[in-house]
Amino acid sequence: MAVEVEIDVQVLKSEIKKTYASVSQEPEKDFIFPTGRPWAEDLGYPAELANVPETAVGSFAGVANPWQLGRLAPGERVLDLGSGAGTDSLIAAQMVGEQGHVTGIDMTPEMLTKARGAAAEMEVGNVEFVESEAEQLPFPEASFHVVISNGVIDLIPDKEAVCGDLPRAHSRWSDPDRGRHDPEPGQRRGPQEHRPLDRLNCRGAAGSSVRQAPRASRL
Repeated sequence: MAVEVEIDVQVLKSEIKKTYASVSQEPEKDFIFPTGRPWAEDLGYPAELANVPETAVGSFAGVANPWQLGRLAPGERVLDLGSGAGTDSLIAAQMVGEQGHVTGIDMTPEMLTKARGAAAEMEVGNVEFVESEAEQLPFPEASFHVVISNGVIDLIPDKEAVCGDLPRAHSRWSDPDRGRHDPEPGQRRGPQEHRPLDRLNCRGAAGSSVRQAPRASRL
């Protein structure tokens, strides 16, 4: 028999912030989850990882490799949901180039400080980091072509709020129950192809990516 347990969301968020502040400030510490550059390398992260400074990668705490879903195209506008110390955002910034732009959001100030420091160290001008919660995105409609996320949705009790606001900030949206139109890993995607919402993403899946397009060529 299922038992409903009431969750104090503010207490939960406070504890999450404490944990990830610790990951930021004490990256050498042993946590109950893997962290750091060796973990990102084990996940098969792309070559751009080598250019991301230890300031960011040392506090990497992602749970999967969203880049297995495909690469970003030059010029795309990207939202990194739960950007942490900035590893995925800084990889994205390299992929989209000077004509593109990456916005990372996170609710942990210590992580944001690290991410901004790493961006300054890399001297990249096409990325910014904003303090915000995923349930209430502080962006106008149709701000982004792509949304990436690496585990943060798992930590949010109100996943419906997250997934309810994503379509507003996304430049194109379609039926989330259609299949992904991704190339297989290692295959190239045409420059204007976009993936529909990965069905697992808003059910709390780990590394994931959201793209939309009026049509797609691959089923």
